[in-house]
Amino acid sequence: RDGHDGRTRIGPDGRDIGGGSKPARGARWRWVGMLATAGALAGVVPPTAFAASASRAASDGTSSNATIAAPATLNSDWLEDLTSTELQDRIRAGTTTLLVPIGGVEQSGPGIALGKHNQRVRVLVQRIAEALGNAVIAPVVAYVPEGNLAPPTSHMRFTGTISVPDDVFVKTLIAAAESLQVHGIKDVVFLGDHGGYQKLLEQATVQLNRRWAGKAHAFAPPAYYRASSEGFATWLRGKGYASDEIGQHAGLADASLQLAVAPQSVRLQRLQNGAPPGLADGVQGNARRASAQLGQAGVEVVVRETVAAIRQAVASER
Repeated sequence: RDGHDGRTRIGPDGRDIGGGSKPARGARWRWVGMLATAGALAGVVPPTAFAASASRAASDGTSSNATIAAPATLNSDWLEDLTSTELQDRIRAGTTTLLVPIGGVEQSGPGIALGKHNQRVRVLVQRIAEALGNAVIAPVVAYVPEGNLAPPTSHMRFTGTISVPDDVFVKTLIAAAESLQVHGIKDVVFLGDHGGYQKLLEQATVQLNRRWAGKAHAFAPPAYYRASSEGFATWLRGKGYASDEIGQHAGLADASLQLAVAPQSVRLQRLQNGAPPGLADGVQGNARRASAQLGQAGVEVVVRETVAAIRQAVASER
């Protein structure tokens, strides 16, 4: 049998059947499978790329030394996807607007996942950046104020919610903005998906603008949250939906927006077939008739109004 210890293997007829420096074909493909799994879990190369490469190698008889093509360079607006020099080049070329998406980890009843705000703001801010054409996006701020811990208040009364103190939240926003301003960012835009910390966003912008004294500018346009809450609710009422169905938290509006941007986070069968959750479940509204089609209309409103607000705010400081 073929081995891995470097010794020659002699078959019954006296012929050399291989040494340890070259593992058997089956062993080689076991290693390819292990590498594919490791790479896919790490998120470095899509599993399909590994599968396609392995399939080609298997069909043409190439060995496990065959190279696997690296993924194409990402054309991304997200800071996390760029190298330091790639970001530096963009800033030097005039991309000096930073969008800071802010979500949260909070309960939304039995029908919507805890990461609702993080998932939603990620998709919406991506769309906003694409429409602006000259912005980069900071990582989503996921740790936000959600209520007191002892005794638990607000969303902290429900399992899974994560909360941080107000001052910690504001200091984090300020530090993140100043970090990028040092490297050439001129306009920092905070976009918060949750209503509970909107006034804190204003506090952060006031402090930053005082410190920067015109060298750079910070904004927290109310249009983003207003469009996703009041604006979308008004649109739904115009379509014949009642206010108590639209709701203010995890109701028709909330669930529809989520179905449009992250449908995997909505337990649609539970919402449609189970008993309607109420205030005791952390829900205000009725999501039974929620749909991605309704939510998509809300997405378009949020993107359109936020882009207009950002452009107006930036232009006013020039």
